[in-house]
Amino acid sequence: MSSSDKKTGVQRLHAERLIDGTGQPGRANMVVEVDGDRIAAVYPAAAAPANIKFDAHAEILTPGFIDIQINGALDIQFNDQPDVKAVRAISDGARAGGTAYTLPTFITAPGQDFVKAMRAVEEAIEQHVPGILGMHLEGPFLSKERSGIHPKGCVRGLNPEDMAQLTQATTGIRLITLAPEEQTPGTVKTLVESGAVVFAGHTQATYEQVQAAMAEGLSGMTHLFNAMSQITGRAPGVVGAALAESAAYAGIIADGYHVHPANLLLAAKCKPDHLCLVTDAMLTLAGTRRSFDLYGKEIFLAEGRLTDASGTLAGAHLAMDDAVCLMQGFTHLPLEAIVKMATHNPASALGLADDLGLIKPGYRAGLTFLDTALDAVSVMCDGELYAL
Repeated sequence: MSSSDKKTGVQRLHAERLIDGTGQPGRANMVVEVDGDRIAAVYPAAAAPANIKFDAHAEILTPGFIDIQINGALDIQFNDQPDVKAVRAISDGARAGGTAYTLPTFITAPGQDFVKAMRAVEEAIEQHVPGILGMHLEGPFLSKERSGIHPKGCVRGLNPEDMAQLTQATTGIRLITLAPEEQTPGTVKTLVESGAVVFAGHTQATYEQVQAAMAEGLSGMTHLFNAMSQITGRAPGVVGAALAESAAYAGIIADGYHVHPANLLLAAKCKPDHLCLVTDAMLTLAGTRRSFDLYGKEIFLAEGRLTDASGTLAGAHLAMDDAVCLMQGFTHLPLEAIVKMATHNPASALGLADDLGLIKPGYRAGLTFLDTALDAVSVMCDGELYAL
């Protein structure tokens, strides 16, 4: 699928157009120097020595895309195979769409099956699988009313045994999606104090319940508009809370099936610094399979859409470069604003804004190389360049 070329010393990269992740207008004809796994310098090509030799060239160069919700790739679903091989497949499959960094996502499963996924991600980080920032646990602590494609029989509240597992020290980021109204008071606070990032998702919470959870440290919402209480005139719900609370982050799936273009634009205008593009990709990403089983439900890929037999959406068949391209097509916003949603905003949501998500000296050398059609052609992850 890809090849990599890790170089020692300084790599010099030329960008016809550099979009740095801040949302500010891009700059033409720029040089980025990478020393080891860090960005060392960014400057106009006009200031470079006349005899400079470049190690790589980009029509459009952005910070490395960050996907905080991805369930599978390359014909492997993390829930089916919670091991390092699956984590590596997610990393490789995501990279084919320009993603440099991921949170492999484990959805609702029986009992404490999520512990296997936690251990697999920790082991993958220890083995230096490229681009793994941690994991996203999406369930089982959800609302049965808003379970969506998740196996409803496995949805439950978070108990003391779960808390003991979830608050253990970990080697990476731990993002936990839960329904705040289904948890006992103080649950979110305990998770956040242990170092977790907590989002609301698959939830029927009221606006007031979301506010209470945010007071405990809840910081965002998972796949905005989907599987959550909607906004009405007298009941703002989770959607209203996400749009009204300026500090709240929100993931959003811009595949044209999950969210209407008008709502994509609304969210982007309300949350330019806090909206995060996610793929919610399943095992079909960069794979060959057209159908698969998800806890007894047959999931089908047809016309770019994943559903069960009843038409319920089941994740997405979406790469991050496609999400960026579609988001621009749907909203007509500047590319710089949309790139920020795939880079700096998710880095900020994970508490990594000082280290990741910008093309800036001192930051980790994560970069995505795009052509003018916004297709990914190469990815750099911590100084290692992958040609796609």
